[in-house]
Amino acid sequence: MVKEKSSNSRTFDDDGFRRRAACVCVRSEDESEVLLVSSSKHPDWWIIPGGGVEPDEKCGAETAVREVLEEAGVIGRLGRCLGVFENEEHKHRTEVYVLIVTQELEEWDDSKTIGRKRQWFSIEEALEKLEIHKPLQKNWIICMHSKNAVTT
Repeated sequence: MVKEKSSNSRTFDDDGFRRRAACVCVRSEDESEVLLVSSSKHPDWWIIPGGGVEPDEKCGAETAVREVLEEAGVIGRLGRCLGVFENEEHKHRTEVYVLIVTQELEEWDDSKTIGRKRQWFSIEEALEKLEIHKPLQKNWIICMHSKNAVTT
């Protein structure tokens, strides 16, 4: 199922949940630092980059890589899938991956168009930032350090 949005299309699963994908971007394989980006709606909030699956995208991994490039201006090596996380309130299901960043662009789409910022945080700092405005995303980082993550 596809629903038109102003600049793109939204895709939904059979249960009516919007399909999304995101990456917990880490600086190295030790996963001790996480990259967060400023929210497009609330520039003083820090979030994990991610967004909706486009109709032409074959899988969530493809969406996740595209979204981190657009929102965070980073390229990297896609790692394991942490799982699919459900947000009942907003009717979203988000596939979340780990991305080991290998390149940071000086400028990227969202930095030029909406002034989005990015910043590296320790795990503890990232958990504190996400707890304030995005507590569900905090669970993604917690899952990254658990043995329950799915290997891709």
